[in-house]
Amino acid sequence: MSPVRRCSRTACGRPAVATLTYVYADSTAVLGPLATYAEPHCYDLCAEHGERLTAPRGWEVVRLADPSAPTRPSGDDLEALANAVREAARPQSRGTEGGNRGPRTADPVEVARRGHLRVLRSPDS
Repeated sequence: MSPVRRCSRTACGRPAVATLTYVYADSTAVLGPLATYAEPHCYDLCAEHGERLTAPRGWEVVRLADPSAPTRPSGDDLEALANAVREAARPQSRGTEGGNRGPRTADPVEVARRGHLRVLRSPDS
């Protein structure tokens, strides 16, 4: 027997990531994180079958969030990353680098840091 629990759906061999339980008295299907151990009246589902789960008419599906699951980046995170890439790709205009052809402007000043991203203040400000 494999130590990895598999999806309960017929002909699906993917690893289970969630457990489905029915609460018949409330006409509710509860989909939550994978249970610690297999229960006889619960169904283990893979990610695809968990996302596509629907309930019968008149029933409600309750999806419990898994706090240990990685979160998807938000739109703000993706926009900040895109702006950082654009800023890094922009050509530097620091005057002339070689020789005594002109004055060199001051380097930008780091104002804040968040992880590997830095907020820089323009030397003109």
